Amino acid sequence: MFEQEREALVNILKEKGIKDERVLNAFMDVERHLFVPDIMKYHSYKDVALPIGHGQTISQPYTVAFMTEALNLRPGSKILEIGTGSGYQAAILEKMGMRVFSIERNNNLYNTALKLFDSLGIRAALRCADGTIGWEEFAPYDGIIVTAGGPTVPEKLKRQLAIGGRMVIPVGDKKTQSMKILNKISDDEFEIKEMPQFAFVPLIGKEGWKEK
Repeated sequence: MFEQEREALVNILKEKGIKDERVLNAFMDVERHLFVPDIMKYHSYKDVALPIGHGQTISQPYTVAFMTEALNLRPGSKILEIGTGSGYQAAILEKMGMRVFSIERNNNLYNTALKLFDSLGIRAALRCADGTIGWEEFAPYDGIIVTAGGPTVPEKLKRQLAIGGRMVIPVGDKKTQSMKILNKISDDEFEIKEMPQFAFVPLIGKEGWKEK
């Protein structure tokens, strides 16, 4: 189902500069329409963000692909995702052979993702908690991917990143952010690249935006 649409989406990602074949293959294999509400299914393979309820979205496919490629992962890498949302990003990472740990603060989205992963046989560890403080029990992580925009890079996430690992996180105000790609050189030294003009839902939590 929707195989031609997935193929068209992969071609769009290639045109926009995504080169990693493992990322492109995962986008071909993971069925995005399973991660969106029924009313949105026929928009699943457009390169746009879509609402999934509770004020949250499933990110634009290009954004998911860009962030995944930026992590520069090896199969078997241990990844922490902040903001499970629909579960699509975690499914892409798992399909690429990563060990995925994902945190979602919204209990409804967490339960929906848990059931969906169970039905699809997706092996990712999920937790309902404040993602801005990470998941210290399984640290350090080879990669950390944050799927909501925060005012700063949370210090606890920096500490949970392995030396040589990468974190991809949108940082800015509540409307637009720059994508920061942090490469951890040592315990207190990071090489940082920045790409402008992204838009994410706010990162809520102890080290993010405060909930009203």
